[in-house]
Amino acid sequence: MQKDVVPPSSQPAPLQPQAQFVTITEEEAGQRIDNYLLRICKGVPKSHVYRILRSGEVRVNKGRIDQMYRLESGDVVRIPPVRIAEKASQAAVPGAEFAILHEDAHLLIIDKPCGVAVHGGSGVSYGVIEQLRASRPDAKFLELVHRLDRETSGLLLLAKKRSALTNLHEQMRDGLTDKRYLTMVAGDWQNARQHVKLPLHKYTTAEGERRVCVQAGGMESHTVFSLLRKWQRFALLEAELKTGRTHQIRVHLASSGFPILGDDKYGDFALNRILLKADDSRGALKRMFLHAHQITFTHPETGKPMTINAPLPAECERFLVSLGKPLTTAKR
Repeated sequence: MQKDVVPPSSQPAPLQPQAQFVTITEEEAGQRIDNYLLRICKGVPKSHVYRILRSGEVRVNKGRIDQMYRLESGDVVRIPPVRIAEKASQAAVPGAEFAILHEDAHLLIIDKPCGVAVHGGSGVSYGVIEQLRASRPDAKFLELVHRLDRETSGLLLLAKKRSALTNLHEQMRDGLTDKRYLTMVAGDWQNARQHVKLPLHKYTTAEGERRVCVQAGGMESHTVFSLLRKWQRFALLEAELKTGRTHQIRVHLASSGFPILGDDKYGDFALNRILLKADDSRGALKRMFLHAHQITFTHPETGKPMTINAPLPAECERFLVSLGKPLTTAKR
């Protein structure tokens, strides 16, 4: 069953839905138009939000804009009537808390487990952000600063104030943050430090799944990999993101001939199946070995530099220990 609604609050007569005009406040300024619409159009499918953006039904100051447009204070946004599934609007999200690595009046930094989506969509009813909002009903503002793949664990930043969100987005856009990941790859990795610069192109499979490939003309992408430990068949690397593209680390490694262990999109699928069971040389690995372990940024309110770390998950640590003594260990 479908019904016509107009976000975020006032609803016209159901037989004659009307567009709504919203003036952006200073608190709302700075965010991208697509993120703004996704926030206020609760329950509206993500694909529909992007469709009305592409079609020009959403206007800012009477003009067409694309999804990358950043709202400014005083902008007048035309929001067309949108359709929302009755079921979606009534779905209850179970509240949940996650391991907190840092929290203050402006920021919440958690250690996201593997297998948990950061937000609902693409077949997922809800994710970290919806569960945190449900568990903190009195929170006036709570938004994701960045994203992690569902199968990636580790550091996830959330903003508790609009000003903090805008500031951190600016830091990331200007390359002022430092994000590091730990990952285990298959293959005979040689270099102590290796730069990978391969252009990445996003596409959608016939099944509607989001994928990325290396392609000329794609988005400029840069990852720096440092060797931490090396075994006969595997290597533990630290990945430093210089750009933040979708699936960047996974595709850069797979395209370089070093697939991440347990990666079900770009990895070595035959090896992944073998790793599910332990053998005489190692323990089992039943997840993708990719973990966001460190982030450095400037606190949006105090201006002080901050470095936050997330310990390697127990299942990854157990796999490392099971491999025995490495052939080489980097000096840190």
